[in-house]
Amino acid sequence: MVKKTPGISVAVDAVVFGYAKSEGVSVLLIRRKYPPFKDEWAIPGGFVGEDESLETAVKRELREETGIEVKYLEQLYTFGAPERDPRQRIISVAYFALVKTSRFMALKADTDASVAQWFNINELPALAFDHKNILEKAIQRVQAKLRYEPIGFELLDKKFPFSDLESLYAALLGRDIDRRNFKKKILSLEILDELDEYAKNEGAGRPGKMFSFNKQRYTQLQKEGILFEI
Repeated sequence: MVKKTPGISVAVDAVVFGYAKSEGVSVLLIRRKYPPFKDEWAIPGGFVGEDESLETAVKRELREETGIEVKYLEQLYTFGAPERDPRQRIISVAYFALVKTSRFMALKADTDASVAQWFNINELPALAFDHKNILEKAIQRVQAKLRYEPIGFELLDKKFPFSDLESLYAALLGRDIDRRNFKKKILSLEILDELDEYAKNEGAGRPGKMFSFNKQRYTQLQKEGILFEI
């Protein structure tokens, strides 16, 4: 017979990845205002209210602790180790999002957070609770998903040179990519429209053509059973 454990609470956490070509990939963190782990850095999040859905709760926590509104959050994983929080047994449902950092520079910490700040993914501070584990799981999910779903286009301008797409994938994957094979594969999928426009030439050589993501074409390929694979 399993003995019932009293006092289990449900929380949500949000791993928000930001991207800018000049800065690479960043993660949005908050400095905790109260114990436990007072003054330490953590992923934004908090408890789910009795009358809230998980998605409503995670969006509210982001709004309260960082001042940002994220339209799309994808559920990542449920973390429920008994010792993950020193206060009581707390089960956390984690989410992740990808945003353009430039859209969310005016951060405003409140409620349980004293500061909200973007950190480069390669220069992260120590994290409270099991948030390092949550972040690592989110990085793994994003890097895997990049290979079979075009989620990266959410981080680019509507019109972009192909070099921006290459830089984005290299940054999110955390490694160099074979540029020739990458371009050949992407163009073979026919999900990019080549525009009659050229990128501003910032250096030597000919300026590159501009492209746009054809979401309608991608949706049609999905219906036809053709997979996006990189």
